[in-house]
Amino acid sequence: MKYLFIGGTGNISKYITEKLLLRGDTVYLVNRGNRNHGLSGDVRYITADINTEAGATTVREEIRDLCFDAVADFIVFTEEQAERDFELFNGKCRQYLTFSSASVYQTPLVSPYITEATPMKNPLWRYSQNKIKVEEFFMKKYRECDFPVTMIRPSHTYGKTYVPLSVEGKNAYSVIKRMLDGKPVILPGDGTSLWVLTHSSDFAKGFIGLLGNIHAIGETYHITSDELVTWNQVYQVVADTLGVSAKFVHVSSEFLAETRPGGGFLGSLLGDKSNSVIFDNSKLKRAVPDFVCTTRMDQGIAESVRYMMSHPELQTEDPDFDAYCDRVISALEKAKAEILSE
Repeated sequence: MKYLFIGGTGNISKYITEKLLLRGDTVYLVNRGNRNHGLSGDVRYITADINTEAGATTVREEIRDLCFDAVADFIVFTEEQAERDFELFNGKCRQYLTFSSASVYQTPLVSPYITEATPMKNPLWRYSQNKIKVEEFFMKKYRECDFPVTMIRPSHTYGKTYVPLSVEGKNAYSVIKRMLDGKPVILPGDGTSLWVLTHSSDFAKGFIGLLGNIHAIGETYHITSDELVTWNQVYQVVADTLGVSAKFVHVSSEFLAETRPGGGFLGSLLGDKSNSVIFDNSKLKRAVPDFVCTTRMDQGIAESVRYMMSHPELQTEDPDFDAYCDRVISALEKAKAEILSE
């Protein structure tokens, strides 16, 4: 089989690329070439920034005489990028898979139980609003001209190079560093909201099962684990893996969003991670009967933490976030002291 991936070496997509190459498929990767090392098999590179006019022209020229079993764009974020992909790949593939997001679902949720039929509406996060526009564009093209689209909605998906947390700075190391320094870390709400974390290797099973799947054309699927965890549990696993005592300070998501608007907490918390979610994967399992997630949260996150601690290049400190956490915790302690003193 012959596939073309836009991206193909990121947190989610690299696992998919590796599995397909291992089984003997041909994979064309369209990216800037920054993370193409470590891949083996029949991989072909088209080095281009597809989000530029010159890059799109390069891709058009490279695939002029090619047709693919499937094309997948892992990094389509806007309607304009969707329009570009339609122009490039219409008639060039038997299936086109676009990456949306589970954050497109109704926010706030009427029910925490989510199926693909749950309405799309997220007034709090521009990222999700743009993903909704991408989906609507491709479904219009499917109805009007049989463009063979399949919509994929990942939720919080992680791998060994990415530690999934809820309140962080530039990356998860901003929180890990506080734990190592013996400082308390911030968790949203009371830390007990139900959340779903999916390991990228498990996500790849569902995604690959949809490639070339006759039932998937014109359909939408979220791909997530069935394991439910709380943020308290997630952060406790991180602390245990580091071998430190966990010191948690629970702060309302509204307070965090209002005190750090530039940090994106309005969308990423109120529009996503602070809500309890329970994904029903029945539709995916009907299309891919052998789909099952086998990486437990505590095992996967422990691997991710150990990987980060053994790779200094991933340990990006964020003094601004660290100072912000100190200010929030100090303000809460001061407010509590004032109330108790009355």
